[in-house]
Amino acid sequence: MGQKVHPYGFRLGFNKTWRSRWYADRDYAKLLHEDLALKRELKKRFAHAGVSKIEIERAANKLKLDIHTSRPGIIIGRKGTEVDKLKTEIQKRTNRDVFINIQEIQKPELDAQLISENVALQLEKRVAFRRAMRKAVEAALRFGARGIKVRVGGRLN
Repeated sequence: MGQKVHPYGFRLGFNKTWRSRWYADRDYAKLLHEDLALKRELKKRFAHAGVSKIEIERAANKLKLDIHTSRPGIIIGRKGTEVDKLKTEIQKRTNRDVFINIQEIQKPELDAQLISENVALQLEKRVAFRRAMRKAVEAALRFGARGIKVRVGGRLN
């Protein structure tokens, strides 16, 4: 029986980059847990903002966050107040200089993470699973995807 290779790990270094870019010897575990906690909190806090991925880059005493989102206005807030509040909270927690870069996803219908979250949300709202999957596929193809696979597991009836 063949072993399955994770698609993201398979493409790393060729046409995908690492989502966390930093190096540490002794503090590796601590920094990794810090990264995971930071990503988890940001995903929970901005769940309605369509956050697709969060990239973290560390250097000496600096922390750079790239947040890819379909709705950047929610994260930025009025006149940048929400981003400033987020920046100060992260600085207090990590004791590092924080730089936040928010990038808008132009076509959220083509982002795999956002498609899957959308289908999951529809299933939670009791939409028929075949209809939710079909709508996701149709929207992706309408926006220029060359192909798409949607797989849903578990008891759906």
